[in-house]
Amino acid sequence: MLVAAAVCPCPPLLVPEVAAGAAAELDAARAACTDAVGVLAASRPDRLIVVGPAEQSGRGPHAEGARGSFRGFGVEVDVRLGRGGEAAERELPVSLAVAAWLLERTEWAAAPVEALGVGEPLVAERCIQVGRELQAHAERVALLVMGDASACRTLKAPGYLDERAAPFDAEVARALGAADVAALKALDAELAYELKAAGRAPWQVLAGAAEGAGLSGALLYDEAPYGVGYLVAAWS
Repeated sequence: MLVAAAVCPCPPLLVPEVAAGAAAELDAARAACTDAVGVLAASRPDRLIVVGPAEQSGRGPHAEGARGSFRGFGVEVDVRLGRGGEAAERELPVSLAVAAWLLERTEWAAAPVEALGVGEPLVAERCIQVGRELQAHAERVALLVMGDASACRTLKAPGYLDERAAPFDAEVARALGAADVAALKALDAELAYELKAAGRAPWQVLAGAAEGAGLSGALLYDEAPYGVGYLVAAWS
């Protein structure tokens, strides 16, 4: 069953080498992510499962030891998922590589790790079912859920300014802070797609995994420094 969850954004800019001169702008987000991962470790899970957006659903599971890289962003930074296992031929999607970097940064050693990429078009019902299946992987399961909110908060945002973005992000932030499973299940997939909110499917996987778990939530970070909503939350 699910005993804890952490929700983090997944921009490559979280990696200081990628952000370069702008790295300090996300220091608060990195600190919040570290705190959220700490909640996962404190829950003493038997297994940690990382879930994040990917180009295709079912891109995984990626076993412990899977490799990721940020070389595509012009920096020689490579990461590895967890500590054990053997490197697989398939490279981690960017969202899962960011998660692997967060785990390396916090020196994760609390439990074995695996990861799953979730495609943006995956319908809510299937996301919820995936979550139900994941929480049954071990007696005590923790989830690290990666995903950004809307990318339409300002004129310079990747998706330009959309007046629907701020209310959408505010509702997601409220739901994550309150561990409101029903609200996450009810997120409008079409609206999320139009607002370029890559976290919608992973959040609904979390909703499926958290059914009946009785977890409480805390919102640790809610900002949109580049016109993209970055949210960090911890459930325990």
